[in-house]
Amino acid sequence: MKRKPCSDSLAVKTSHVLPPDTNYHGTLFGGTLMAHIDDVAAIAAVRHCRKAVVTASTDSVDFLEPVKEGNSICVEAFVTYTRNTSMEVFVKAVSEDLLSGERKVCATAFLTFVAVDEDLRPIPVPEVYPVTESEKLLHEGAKERAELRRERRRNSKEFAARFGTSYPWNK
Repeated sequence: MKRKPCSDSLAVKTSHVLPPDTNYHGTLFGGTLMAHIDDVAAIAAVRHCRKAVVTASTDSVDFLEPVKEGNSICVEAFVTYTRNTSMEVFVKAVSEDLLSGERKVCATAFLTFVAVDEDLRPIPVPEVYPVTESEKLLHEGAKERAELRRERRRNSKEFAARFGTSYPWNK
C-alpha cells in the first residue's frame, strides 16, 4: 500500500447553527457537535484508506467555547497516525459569528477508526506521513495517545464486566 500524506484525508464541513440545534442557553447542543465531529472524522478516515470504517473510540471532546445560534460551525478533520488497521483522526471545530467575522476554536478531539471488510473484520490501511510542523507534532504524540486509549479501554471493559447489563448493579 502506498503511503499518503495527512493532507490527503482532509475533510471539512460547515453548518449554520439554527434554533433546533441549540439548548436553553441558545448554544449548540454538545451532542450535535459530537455528531458533526464523528461524521467529518469518518469521512477523513475513509478518504485515507478508501475502505469502510467504524468508530473505535472518541477521546475526550474538549468544549472550549460555546457556539451560539446564528453562528456557523466548521469542523475540520484529517488522519494523523496509522497502525495496521486503525487510524487516529484529529478534529478541530471553529465557530464563526457570521455578522462580525469573529472566529474561535470551540472544540478539539481525537477519534480512532478501524477499516473493515464486508464482514466487519479489520483490514490493513495505508501508512500516513506528516508534512507540516503541526502534522508532525500530532504524529509524534500519537503513540502516547494510543497507549492512553488502550488503558482507558481496559478500564472500560472492567467496568462493563463489573456492572453488567442489569440494574441495580450492587446485587
